[in-house]
Amino acid sequence: MTTQQMLDERYGRVRSPHARLWRWIAGIVVAIVVGGFLVWMSYGNSADAVDANATGYRVVDARTVSLTFQVTAPTGSKVVCVLEADDEDHGVVGWKIVHLPASTSHTRAYTETIPTVASATNGLVNTCWVS
Repeated sequence: MTTQQMLDERYGRVRSPHARLWRWIAGIVVAIVVGGFLVWMSYGNSADAVDANATGYRVVDARTVSLTFQVTAPTGSKVVCVLEADDEDHGVVGWKIVHLPASTSHTRAYTETIPTVASATNGLVNTCWVS
């Protein structure tokens, strides 16, 4: 027996033959759990995903903007959107929260008027979510 082997035995640095097998099993279990978590998170985030795009706007007068937009959301779900009107300096001069009813269509189009406190130069959809 060499000096290194004697020192390893004395200080508990001897590896059992099953230690390597248990490390492999633990690594595989951890990989399966992490993989399952990532799949669950990606599905959970995409299941209620809402996409909204402004398709056009019209400045009606100094106090009103008409915004046309489309919403892509899961069928049968109610959606809430925040609409916004901006001035030429990109400051918010008007906003409106709209509650859209559930629909059997995946993509649907709407037109809403946004009241403003000053003259606006554009209208846009700030955000939407499933309610």
